[in-house]
Amino acid sequence: MIDKIVIANRGEIALRILRACKELGIKTVAVHSEADRDLKHVLLADESVCIGPAPSSDSYLNIPAIISAAEVTDTVAIHPGYGFLSENADFAERVENSGFIFIGPKADTIRTMGDKVAAIEAMRKANVPTVPGSNGPLDNNAKRTKDVANEIGYPVIIKAAGGGGGRGMRVVHTEATLLNAVAMTKAEAEAAFGNGTVYMEKFLGNPRHVEFQVLSDTHGNAIHLGERDCSMQRRHQKVVEEAPAPGITEQQRKDVGERCAKACRQIGYRGAGTFEFLYEDGEFYFIEMNTRVQVEHPVTELITGIDIVKQQILIAAGEPLSYKQDEIKLQGHAVECRINAEDPEKFLPSPGTISQLHTPGGPGVRVDTHIYNGYRVPPYYDSMIGKLVTHGETRDSAIARMRIALQEMVISGIKTNIPLHLDIMRDAAFREGGANIHYLEKKLGL
Repeated sequence: MIDKIVIANRGEIALRILRACKELGIKTVAVHSEADRDLKHVLLADESVCIGPAPSSDSYLNIPAIISAAEVTDTVAIHPGYGFLSENADFAERVENSGFIFIGPKADTIRTMGDKVAAIEAMRKANVPTVPGSNGPLDNNAKRTKDVANEIGYPVIIKAAGGGGGRGMRVVHTEATLLNAVAMTKAEAEAAFGNGTVYMEKFLGNPRHVEFQVLSDTHGNAIHLGERDCSMQRRHQKVVEEAPAPGITEQQRKDVGERCAKACRQIGYRGAGTFEFLYEDGEFYFIEMNTRVQVEHPVTELITGIDIVKQQILIAAGEPLSYKQDEIKLQGHAVECRINAEDPEKFLPSPGTISQLHTPGGPGVRVDTHIYNGYRVPPYYDSMIGKLVTHGETRDSAIARMRIALQEMVISGIKTNIPLHLDIMRDAAFREGGANIHYLEKKLGL
């Protein structure tokens, strides 16, 4: 069993990992920047190591410093959380080459799934439904590119193989603009990602974002934990997530979930992961796989009763999965709101000192946050300061509990997006369920 873990992250996910470690009787080492000495998990960890100044490039993205911290503390494993280095194949490789366990997939798997073209090819081989497209990178053959677009049907979207987070994409509506769009996307991809490879897909006009959570061990076992709907987005960033996804049938869940689990077995996946799909007109289309724990993992935990972070650690320790697929039962409904330190109308970051904090409670209410009275939210990192999650027997009851919890939550001293979340919870289209990924931006006039 792993007896000590370096938590190579910050904020609420670092605290979440620390709590899972404590439950498993594992000692923790918190690595932190100079700006994060007062983070809650740093104060609670068994040991802490400062790995650099405030900028993440000098601290949380500093691979040698993180590995050095593991060496000086006699650590066995490193948990990357999400963001930062969590999907960096070079980091995973250097961790394991240095003699430590990387709590996540193998480096080769991260590389494959991080390359959108390679990932789509792997999914096609596993019979996971994909978006109609070029089935590989676009070359310099102009006729072939035009033929592929005509076969798919306009509009099409040109995507960078190494892109992500909404970057490296261009929608094309006519053949007249196709070749220029391909050339521009290639140039931008090369500049932004160091990889000019691009591919083409059918552009789906009004899809939802539905994703499947998977767990896969090193013994050939893989299961899915159902799906989440993450369609409430602003500028490709998720705002509200829920599980299960409204309108998805048990047969759809079984069919697509089993294909995702099969894909995990075929690619030798290790740990927790998420298959992301666009869902439109009753059809699923794979877009990418996230090879890490997701921000929104709590909604799946609440409807399954499974601690995903603990499972990550146990799998990394070589343990077989604790559950079989037929043991997974979805109970009720869960909703998550990402609480950000930002202006709820202009969306500008709002760093500063928390002068008053009151977190809500009651049946089915969970708060994952690292902030506390007197904590200073630094200006250097992502603005998310917590997650408010509610669970109920029905979707309506989960939403009602979320509305009450948001009204009870008090965070003074900074601005937060709580008013935006209250507006969403009251919104008729959201309450009906099934709104597409463009709905929130249109609602906000963006």
